[in-house]
Amino acid sequence: MKVKTLFMIALFSIFLLSIAFAQEEAPKEPKYGWQKEMIGGLNLTQTSFDNWAQGGENSFAWQINLNFKFINDQEKFNWANTGKFNYGSTKTGDQEAKKSIDEIKLETVYTYKLAKFLNPFVAATGESQFAPGYNYGTEPKTQISAIFDPAYFRESIGLGYKPNDLVQTRLGGAVKQTITSDYPAPYADDPETEEIEKFKNEFGVESVTDISLKISENSLLTSKLELFSAFEAFDKTDVNWDNLISTKISKYFNITFNFKLFYDKDISAKRQIKQSIALGVSYTFI
Repeated sequence: MKVKTLFMIALFSIFLLSIAFAQEEAPKEPKYGWQKEMIGGLNLTQTSFDNWAQGGENSFAWQINLNFKFINDQEKFNWANTGKFNYGSTKTGDQEAKKSIDEIKLETVYTYKLAKFLNPFVAATGESQFAPGYNYGTEPKTQISAIFDPAYFRESIGLGYKPNDLVQTRLGGAVKQTITSDYPAPYADDPETEEIEKFKNEFGVESVTDISLKISENSLLTSKLELFSAFEAFDKTDVNWDNLISTKISKYFNITFNFKLFYDKDISAKRQIKQSIALGVSYTFI
């Protein structure tokens, strides 16, 4: 099955979910004003061996994350600001420590409430990383990225649809910038030209769908599907699908499962998948 077919199925499934939730959810009185939330977490894994007959290697892994959400919801507009900061490292045996996760993502969306469900919006998104990245398949290792290199930005304008508090989606025209300094290929450079480009600007169409579903009293599913198609290559759709299930087992401890699918043909001809399960400490600051 082709990748684009899978994406269409995912979008159609989300659309059906939005209809179902819209029918099931009872109307609520609106609560206007600022909604603030900031949650941080720390996950640790450690294993050591001393004269262990069955064998094994010492290992240590850690991951820290911070997520925030500041939303100003008023009668005539909604201004949503969200951010995600994740970084982690793993060390096995005598090998050097290697990063296991590295993500910076900021998003702001301003929506004007023109109709009950369908409303115009403007949005901006920025993504990058904290630390250098390496290809460990070469000898010696090869650096393929750096701090804030590359960085991605998107600005969009269009119409948003929010049938309830569980599902919201938006569609509109967008501009995407890819900025790099020391690593133009494969992020920004066009291999068909002799010049080495460190900046790429693309005009196209963007679709973003968010789902926040409370599975049980202590479990929450959040899913974000982002699609971008440039006008110059409309058959090459960039995909970023991030899914997180978080289960609270006590006041400060939780289990998280993350599944992320990423596809950008300019970077790799194949889809990329990242999956992780973590048990750690979680604390709500606001």
